[in-house]
Amino acid sequence: MGVLDELGYEVGQANAVQRGVQRIVMMPSVSRLSQKVVYAVDRPLYRWSNGRLSATQLVAGMPVLMLTTTGAKSGEPRTMPLVGLPLGDAVAVIGSNFGTEKTPGWVYNLEAEPRATLGWREREVDVVARPATDEEYEETFRVGSACYPGYAEYRERAAHRTIRVFVLEPAG
Repeated sequence: MGVLDELGYEVGQANAVQRGVQRIVMMPSVSRLSQKVVYAVDRPLYRWSNGRLSATQLVAGMPVLMLTTTGAKSGEPRTMPLVGLPLGDAVAVIGSNFGTEKTPGWVYNLEAEPRATLGWREREVDVVARPATDEEYEETFRVGSACYPGYAEYRERAAHRTIRVFVLEPAG
């Protein structure tokens, strides 16, 4: 059984309004602002709704999972709302950081300690992260861009760095 089945995770299609929001969020100035707002709003809303709601999902129609990693420096648990993308029966996550110049901290956390927890609604699954193969990397961006066209733009804006992609599989 893969991560998708264990979580009961499904990716739906964004409606017309949500696709419009996605186009706005892709703009560089808006995505920088969104980066700060999304993280601040998604975690409490997700907890309050027992994993049923996230601002990103409501406003932009993008499926959000909660990834809990171990801090590379602190050793403390760190939870981030991330868009989870189906990749076979696993889940892939993209370290685009909204196309900004910095790699997100959770990437360094997974590189230091690949064991993590992935949450969706009321379910949690222990996972192990591994870097995507070249083929998986391209497939993740293809799937991600179908869900949210901004991934292609983020890839261009962050061309000065390697955007890391991780495949999350059940810890076993």
